[in-house]
Amino acid sequence: MMVLDKEDGVPMLSVQPKGKQKGCAGCNRKIKDRYLLKALDKYWHEDCLKCACCDCRLGEVGSTLYTKANLILCRRDYLRLFGTTGNCAACSKLIPAFEMVMRARDNVYHLDCFACQLCNQRESRSRHQRKQSFCSPEQQ
Repeated sequence: MMVLDKEDGVPMLSVQPKGKQKGCAGCNRKIKDRYLLKALDKYWHEDCLKCACCDCRLGEVGSTLYTKANLILCRRDYLRLFGTTGNCAACSKLIPAFEMVMRARDNVYHLDCFACQLCNQRESRSRHQRKQSFCSPEQQ
């Protein structure tokens, strides 16, 4: 039997010893499925791992879950409950907590607003990975 470990929102596969079935933290029944999930150091059936607020399923491979205050939450509910809103450094408009953003140094931007401060060219992934807000190192 394989264990799908979803600690920190990152799935990892590992092998569970045969004959040692885990109990589900959601329904308290033994997990006999081929796959089981691990979150908050507990094991779950794929159908039992759900958001504590909206009850959406979090057990699908590739889905991300968030934990805080011993709650298991989907991204939207985590941001709704614990996220903060702020203003875009480029346009000064409000950025909702559930919206994807770009960050450069201490600034936060809407995805559409993030551009080079000198040439206004839209952000490239490689520049973001270098944590620069300019197109090339010479422009800093």
